[in-house]
Amino acid sequence: MRMRGFMAGLAEGLARHRRIVVGVWVVVLLAAMPLAAKQTSHLTGGGFDVPGSQSKAVEDALENDFAAAKHGRLAFVVQLERGAGDSQRQAVLARLRRALDAVPRVALTPASATAADRQLAGRGIAVVPLEAEGSSDTLTDSAGKLRGELALGDTVDGSRVYLTGQAAMWAGLQEVTKSDLAAAEGTGFPIVALILVAVFGSLAAASLPLALGFAAVLVTGACIYLLSLQMQMSVFVTNMASMVGIGVAVDYSLFILARFREEVRAGHSAAEARVIAMETSGLAVAFSGLAVIVSLAGLWMVHNQALRSMALGAMVVVAVAILTATTLLPALIRMLGHRVEAGGIAYRVTTAFRNAYRNRRRRPGVTRGEVSDFWQRWTAAVMRRPVLSVAAVAIVLLILASPVLSMKTGNGALKQFPANFDARVGTELAAKATGGATDTVKLLARFERGDLSSPANRAAVESTVARLRTDPEVRRVQPPIAGRGSALVEVVPRHPSESDQTIAFVKRARAQILPASALAAQARVDVGGEAARVEDARHQISGSMWRIVAFILAFSFIVLAMMLRSLLLPLKAILMNLLSIGAAYGVLVVVFQWGWIDGFLGFHSLGAIDTINPPLILAVVFGLSMDYEVFLLSRIKERYEEHGDNRRAVAEGLASSARTISSAALIMASVFGVFTLTGVPSIKELGLGNAVAIVLDATLVRLILVPAAMQLMGRWNWWMPAWLDRVLPQLSFEGRGAGAHEARQPA
Repeated sequence: MRMRGFMAGLAEGLARHRRIVVGVWVVVLLAAMPLAAKQTSHLTGGGFDVPGSQSKAVEDALENDFAAAKHGRLAFVVQLERGAGDSQRQAVLARLRRALDAVPRVALTPASATAADRQLAGRGIAVVPLEAEGSSDTLTDSAGKLRGELALGDTVDGSRVYLTGQAAMWAGLQEVTKSDLAAAEGTGFPIVALILVAVFGSLAAASLPLALGFAAVLVTGACIYLLSLQMQMSVFVTNMASMVGIGVAVDYSLFILARFREEVRAGHSAAEARVIAMETSGLAVAFSGLAVIVSLAGLWMVHNQALRSMALGAMVVVAVAILTATTLLPALIRMLGHRVEAGGIAYRVTTAFRNAYRNRRRRPGVTRGEVSDFWQRWTAAVMRRPVLSVAAVAIVLLILASPVLSMKTGNGALKQFPANFDARVGTELAAKATGGATDTVKLLARFERGDLSSPANRAAVESTVARLRTDPEVRRVQPPIAGRGSALVEVVPRHPSESDQTIAFVKRARAQILPASALAAQARVDVGGEAARVEDARHQISGSMWRIVAFILAFSFIVLAMMLRSLLLPLKAILMNLLSIGAAYGVLVVVFQWGWIDGFLGFHSLGAIDTINPPLILAVVFGLSMDYEVFLLSRIKERYEEHGDNRRAVAEGLASSARTISSAALIMASVFGVFTLTGVPSIKELGLGNAVAIVLDATLVRLILVPAAMQLMGRWNWWMPAWLDRVLPQLSFEGRGAGAHEARQPA
């Protein structure tokens, strides 16, 4: 009751000081604008280094001990137009030098320039390796600056220039995601606006959730910029924050505003309705939002900076959405007054459309009772045949989830680009010109005694090099480079570093070739390079899924048990969430791994699901599903506490909340769906997976499984041992308290 009292006091205080509250938020938004505009400037395509892995050990050694290996980690590919002569060759080389002068720690050596001029004169194409210092993530930033200095892929003075190397691909991906984000937000907000107008029948009411969604995304963009100055943030964090933020901010505002309008229709004054909306739905929003944040925090159990930064971006936007919904929204409702009620042109248009579509006569202005009657009839029909309902939906979800058994995960940048994007074209040209991949597989040998000058150590290295040359995936092996008590061997594979063939070679080298070599007796040998880093990140994230699942399931169970005062309802909710998420995974496998609908809406198979998407989808969907679970079951519990009739409580609870929950889920699924139209496959996967899971949760699960399962369980729905009920904190917030029927325990 204290929390409800706090929310009631907050509602009254916000109403009294509404102009100050709105003014503070206006100042915050104005301050956030310039920062949000720069949110991508310090983001990186990296963040996939795995602490303690072989690839990280090799990466650290490259920075500290092998200056010669810094040559070629970034490279230009220069292609002359037909008929180009000496002047064009000199002009393009001068253009490259000017660009490099503006980028620190990247240089073109005289030897590389001379070789490039010779290659251009002979073949019209040259691969120009650069001297580049810094870690992989630092190189990504340098590559991004070079992209800004050069018109990559465009014909300038008779030549075209491309930038290659793994860091160049991540920098290109940063550019693509930025443009995709702008396009997605430009499409998503109008779609959400149309849905809100249809739901509320009021332009003023529809504008409030939309404005709060915009505010949440804007403030989060500023926070992302500030965080990126202090820590490494993935290039995908903006898409993740926008995807989750638009939907969550609008949904939370929708729940509170819908409850306010419901209470006004029930005969309460506007002031009373605001207080009731805040102490019920407002408190629900706060707890549900915190549940989403903690669910996303489970991703921090994986020591992967890219995954952690994406989770952090989503956590920040949910926190901002809670603040806007519980502080700015009540103040705006007070300022707009009765204009947030249905009426005016928007109401007449939406009502006319519904009447025409349904082809039925209605009394003017009466829609709510008919909607409630529909949901009561629907619930009654489902609960009359609960076994059939549960079995039918479970079979459908299990069939959809069955492809999960063959799910493969992978990671990389090259496959994310359209076929004509400059980073992909340049990489393919370089591979064709050199006869191998542009990124090498690196073997680091750290000798137990001596260094490469030792006859025994050199003989072991040469023996291993000879064995490597016999592998079908090896194009050539570079001469070993001596370090302090170590040696570096670079292997040029036949296929790109992210390909299945090169990753299979990394696995083969680690598990078979190197352990059986003479070098293994002389040194500790680590396998690194981009292919090894991709494999290490995949293994790290896949191997940590059980910890993420255990954390999210345990937290969800505890919170739902405290809120609902039941042990069986949380178990039911967790099982149903797992079914809908499994079905979403199955759809991803069919679309992006098997390629069953290649070409439709720009989908194309990558042969694997992006490594970071399964845990992200799990955390996001579980958190959002808890939102809907709390709002629906708390309404059902409220009715059950009033009269103790389980069947009637389910029907009345669903009737009072289904329209709002369905509208919220439609908005969320629409926002996620917009991101399936972007150009980056990993973002398409994330959008499609979340959209499918939310749609299944709001339809099959929320409208069929929940009422059918609650009918089967009867009064056991509310079972909790008396001793545990006394121990657990009270988090119930939808019940109104007075005259509540005490929940009876099953005999």
